[in-house]
Amino acid sequence: MLVHLIDGTYELFRHFYGLRRFTKGADKPTGAVVGVLHTVLQMLEQGATHLGVATDHVIESFRNSLWSGYKTGEGVEPALRAQFQPLEDALAALGVAVWPMVELEADDALASAARIAAADSRVGKVSIWTPDKDLAQCVRGERVVQVDRRSGRIRDAAGVRAAFGVDPQLIPDFLALVGDAADGYPGIAGIGRVTAARLIGKYGALEDFPPTVLGERRELALLFKNLATLRTDAPLFGDVEELRWPGPTASFPDTARRLGEPRLATRADKIHLP
Repeated sequence: MLVHLIDGTYELFRHFYGLRRFTKGADKPTGAVVGVLHTVLQMLEQGATHLGVATDHVIESFRNSLWSGYKTGEGVEPALRAQFQPLEDALAALGVAVWPMVELEADDALASAARIAAADSRVGKVSIWTPDKDLAQCVRGERVVQVDRRSGRIRDAAGVRAAFGVDPQLIPDFLALVGDAADGYPGIAGIGRVTAARLIGKYGALEDFPPTVLGERRELALLFKNLATLRTDAPLFGDVEELRWPGPTASFPDTARRLGEPRLATRADKIHLP
C-alpha cells in the first residue's frame, strides 16, 4: 500500500499564481480550486488509492503566540484567501480525506499523518507531496519520502543529508540556526547553512551544544527549534484504510458544475476503483 499526503495549501498557492501567467491578473474566483482538483484526479487516474490532503483553514497557529514575527494571513491576496474554504468543500465532495487545520498548521497534519501511516505494517511507502523544507524532518529512510511535484525530485533520507548536511530528525535544529524566511523567524545571526551543518554534525541536537557555542543566544535558538518542530500528534485518523478513496460523493457533480468544470465529475466517474 502506498500512501500519498498532499499539502493542499501549497497546491492552492501554486495553482493560483500559475494561472496568473495565463490570465494576466484576471483571477478566476475558483480557478486555483479547479487546478488542485485536476492534480488530485490525475494522481487517482495514475493509480493512487490512499491519500489525504492537509489545508490551512486559517494561516495563524499556536506558533504565533510563541514568536510575534511568525507568519500570518496578512499579505495573502483576497482572491486567493477566498478559495481556502471552497477547496476544502470540493475535496470532501470528491471523497478525498481532507484535514482543515486551525490551531495546528497543514505541515503538522502532514507530519501527523506520516507518523500514523508509517507505523502501519501494511504501508509500503508514504509520499509527502510538498517541497517545504520543514517536512524534510519527517523523512525516514526510503519509507517516508518527500516529493517535489514541480521538479519530480523524490527526497529520501540520503537526499535530505545531501541537501542540508544533516539527518532528517535534525532539520528543526538546522532551521533554528539558519532561520526560515517563509515562516518568519530569522535564525541565529552569523550562522549560515554550512556552519549550521558543521555544528550539528559535531555536537548533534541544539540541547547537546556546549554552552559556549551559542552563549546567550541558546534560548532564542531553542525557541526557533520549537517553531520548526512539526507536531505529530494530531488525531487525524485511526486506520490507514480511512484514506482509501471510495470514489466521488453524490454531491460532486453539482460541485463541479458550480466550479464551472463539469468535466471534473466525468473524470472522477471514469476512475477504476480496485
